[in-house]
Amino acid sequence: MQDEIDALAKSWQGHLAPPVVAALELSKRITLIGAVFEQALKAELSELGLTYAEFDVLAALMRGGEPYRMKPSELSRALMLTSGGTSNVLQRLAAVGLVERSKNAEDARSRFVQLTPSGLELASAAMRASVRAHTEAVAGVPEESVRQAADALRGVLSVVGRRRFR
Repeated sequence: MQDEIDALAKSWQGHLAPPVVAALELSKRITLIGAVFEQALKAELSELGLTYAEFDVLAALMRGGEPYRMKPSELSRALMLTSGGTSNVLQRLAAVGLVERSKNAEDARSRFVQLTPSGLELASAAMRASVRAHTEAVAGVPEESVRQAADALRGVLSVVGRRRFR
């Protein structure tokens, strides 16, 4: 089985060392696969009126379980967003009544962000949409292949995920 990356790899082979070619193939395939998942998910989310960032916040709050709340700093860490980016998304979600901010009784300096009942309902619908999108994206790929790819990428990410570049 060949894909569009194989043609690129052939052109690289005479100029680059085999480990570099393999790394480029990995990078290109991850990018293309990520784009397929992103496109499928964004299509589903747009029908719900959500951006990916808004979905990410709602899903993180929902994953935490009842009472579906977190500190904004915890959300930023969980979503790998800057505090400013998180704040902008939270403002949009609060403006439409999907989340609410409340004081932290244990620490007057911090606040919580919590899903409202309508936010929980939309988060649940968005999670179902995410499941549909991911299922559609891998349709036709043997389940064993998906599992093997996920496991192999875990190994790669465990090493490269710790690296930081300028």
